[in-house]
Amino acid sequence: MRSAAGSWPASDAAVLLWFVGPSILVVWAVFGSPSADYRIVAAGSLVALLELPFGEPRLLHSVLGAVVVLAVVMVGARGHRLVQRQLLGLPVGMLLHLVLDGAWTDDHGFWWPFIGTSWSTSDLPELGRGGFTMVLELVGAGCCWWGYRRFKLDEPERREAFLRSGRIGRDVAR
Repeated sequence: MRSAAGSWPASDAAVLLWFVGPSILVVWAVFGSPSADYRIVAAGSLVALLELPFGEPRLLHSVLGAVVVLAVVMVGARGHRLVQRQLLGLPVGMLLHLVLDGAWTDDHGFWWPFIGTSWSTSDLPELGRGGFTMVLELVGAGCCWWGYRRFKLDEPERREAFLRSGRIGRDVAR
């Protein structure tokens, strides 16, 4: 529960790895692309956390938020297919955040503004989990560790390439 000042207790701290690890693994499992920029997918999965100061869902916790970012990527990089393909990870990560967050359980926030133009007054899903937050963070850390090992990022040259380009080696993609 948020205080009147809009802050939240430390016990309701938002998870980070819960969004990053599973998002990267889902994109890898679905697309299996060595050329995807997994850094951008990870960043996209964290974008909705920018709404934490509000304590309630806004644009970034709605389907419309990800669709707007998708449209900006497609129109803004028109004629630059490689840039489009790289930046598509942003709205994909944003959509995965909505799935992992259970944002669809708040119809008013998830479908904003299609079922009403006022903001949802529900608490952000990230803020209402209490002690379960630690469990989710541990699962996310496990996903990150699995990906680290699966993509052989313990090898310095692979790790440097991943940090520089966001890509994983073709030989470990599938």
